[in-house]
Amino acid sequence: MAPESLEDLLDAMEPEVGDAAVSVRDILERIGDRSFSPAILIPALLLVSPLSGIPGTPTLGAFIIILIALQGAAGRKHLWLPRFLMRRSVSSVRMLRAVDFLERPAKWVDGYTEGRRLIFLTVGPLRILALLMIAVVAATWPFLELLPMVTSIGAGCVSLIAFGLMTRDGVFVLAGYALLALFYGAGFGMIAEWMA
Repeated sequence: MAPESLEDLLDAMEPEVGDAAVSVRDILERIGDRSFSPAILIPALLLVSPLSGIPGTPTLGAFIIILIALQGAAGRKHLWLPRFLMRRSVSSVRMLRAVDFLERPAKWVDGYTEGRRLIFLTVGPLRILALLMIAVVAATWPFLELLPMVTSIGAGCVSLIAFGLMTRDGVFVLAGYALLALFYGAGFGMIAEWMA
């Protein structure tokens, strides 16, 4: 069953008792192959957590998010990921740490979710635009991976947009856009100033 809140999503990410690791396949089986927004939200949330400090994780997360977002934007009914990605896993210990790290913020965000606000931002052409924006933002992460916390900030913005799409709450989509504009605007401004 598709998650309806961040707490539901974190429950789907938790390892089963006795499992040494949690694979992408395990999580997708729990949330369903029609759940594009939750499937984007999972790697984005993991990149907000301390797991983003593991070398290569932001690049892998970006690749997964781009694949999912583009399929959602193209109107696919079922999510597909290559076998090598479905087999990728995180140790149960690391996953539990990440879930524990995200639990309090998830409860807080869930408390402010009312759904059906500015719903036009979460359906039709604007949903497709949001998914394409997510893909474009994630495409920058492999180049920014060496800069501490940069991918985590971008992943936080993507998380807001994906959460808004999942709950049909356009306020979160709008908040994600605003943070993206602020973050990337400041970044490009600094680069332009440095190059001048």
